[in-house]
Order: sequence, then structure tokens, then C-alpha cells
Amino acid sequence: MKVLGIESTAHTLGVGVVADHSPYVLSNVKDTFVPREGGMRPGEVSHHHAEVAPKIVKESLREARLTIKEIDYIAVSIGPGLGPALRVGATLARALSLKYRKPLVGVNHGVAHIEIGYFSTGAQDPLVVYLSGGNTVITSLVEGRFRTFGETLDIALGNMFDTFVREAGLAPPYIINGRHMIDICAEEGENFIDLPYVVKGQDVSYSGILTAALKALKSHRRGDVCFSLREVAFDVLLEAVERALALTKKKEILVVGGVAASASLKEKLNSLADSWGVELKVVPPYYAGDNGAMIAYTGLQMAKHGAIMNIEESHIRPRWRVDEVDIVWR
Repeated sequence: MKVLGIESTAHTLGVGVVADHSPYVLSNVKDTFVPREGGMRPGEVSHHHAEVAPKIVKESLREARLTIKEIDYIAVSIGPGLGPALRVGATLARALSLKYRKPLVGVNHGVAHIEIGYFSTGAQDPLVVYLSGGNTVITSLVEGRFRTFGETLDIALGNMFDTFVREAGLAPPYIINGRHMIDICAEEGENFIDLPYVVKGQDVSYSGILTAALKALKSHRRGDVCFSLREVAFDVLLEAVERALALTKKKEILVVGGVAASASLKEKLNSLADSWGVELKVVPPYYAGDNGAMIAYTGLQMAKHGAIMNIEESHIRPRWRVDEVDIVWR
């Protein structure tokens, strides 16, 4: 069985191909939109995706050494994400499905991040820490669904870092040689600045620390603010993770999503894992950001269990939560 997966929820148009046998991932090609200035505008993102999509599909099939006729299923991320960007991927998937008579599989973007984490790390029954531009969720699989054991009450960790570096005049680009600008800037920090530390029950909040950090730029060195912001933001997260570990008593922590690529966060999580006697597993950088392979891989698991959908049911779901998905394949 071979599945072509399409990712278009945010800044990345990705197409991957996977098979149900080794080496499983046959291709993983993507093109990421980088704004000239400011943040992402949904209209510009969708225009980018529509422009590069045909080329990315062809390159992915060529890398997989397959033709579209040799593909068995078309998988596509239908949410959560930016509406205009999601529509490009969904329209492309419907067109391929109809023209080549391939069944369609609708994938939740967050679940796909988690599934590629399982696949790439060998995790068995972890507490999952899902960190990306739009998501900060601590979750674990319980009786067929990922249950939430903590999440952000306002903005996501990745979005908070993106907003800060943009307002501080450090971005775009937000990532240079695989490192976020907050990490690069934090290396210039020498002094710690007090910033709001907010954990509410098992949830976290980042809007207050963002506001305080932006105000601190007027009276402190930028490197000191970057360093302090990153340290407090990660420590807030770690406290929430620690509370979830105490509750669930899991023996593995699986970290997925684009923020998982942070070396500083990994170092802190390693210390936490050692103190609790649990194993830390972090998705490799190749699969950490948005990509088509994770959609194809999750689509493969779903297709094996008959979780396909009709074209009429393939509407996008911009606010589709991870804990709303029935995980029928585990």
C-alpha cells in the first residue's frame, strides 16, 4: 500500500509518499512561505501554496520513483490551520482523488505530528508534548482518543516566540540554519530579567509574558530579554509537563512539533526526564516541522483501518482539536 500525503495547514506546502514496508517514507518534499516582512497573511500563504503545489507533487513522486497511478490513497490535512491555506491542500487532494480514482483520507494535522513522532522514535505509550506555531498541548492516548492533560490558555509557545522576534526586529526569517531566532538572540543574553510565570492548574499562559517581554525591550538589552523570555517560557512548560507526569505516571515523554527542534528545550527536558526516571524521545528535526510525510504516514494507518471519507465530506476544519479524533488504528 502506498499513500501520498498533502500538508498545507500553515506556512508549508508539503507532499510526502509512504509505503507499508521498509523504508516506509519514500519522499518528503516541501516549500515554505517566508513573508518579506511582518507575519503570515492567509491570502499570501494560500497564493504561495497554489503556485508551488504542482511542482511539489511532481518532485515528491519523482523522489519516490512512483507515478500517481501507483498510489493507492490520497491523504490530506483538513485541519486545524489557516482556512485559505487548508483549502488549497483540500482542493488539490480532491482533484487528484477524482481524476485518478483514489480514495481520500482526511487527516488531523496535530495527530499527524504525534504519529510521525511514534514512527521516528519508537515510542510505545508516551506522554506527548506537542509544540508548534499554533499548538501547545500535553496529551496522551487513553481509550481511543488523545486526552488533554494540559494546554495553553491563550497563544501557543511557537506563536509567542514568533511574535516576539518579529516585534523585536529580529524576523523574518524566523528560522536560520534550523535554529529559531529566539535561540540565536538568547546567546547574547548575560542577565536574567523577571518576567511573568503563569501556570494555572495543569495549563499554561503565554500572553502576559509576551507583553512584559516587549515592554522590557525599552529598558533592557535585547539579548537579556530573549534569554529571559526563553528560559521562563520553557520553565512554565516543564512545570505543566511535570504535573502531567505525576498524574499519568507515564515512563516516556515524546516531544513533537516544530518547537521540538530547540536544543535548549531538549536540554531542559533531558534534566526533567532524568529526575523522574523516564525516557525522553524527541522527533528528529527532519520530521519536526510541518511536512507531507507525516500526513501520508497517518493516512496510511487510517486507510488500513478503513478510515476514508467521501469527497462530499472533505470540508476543512480550521479548529479541529487533537482530542476530537477517534484513533481507530491504535
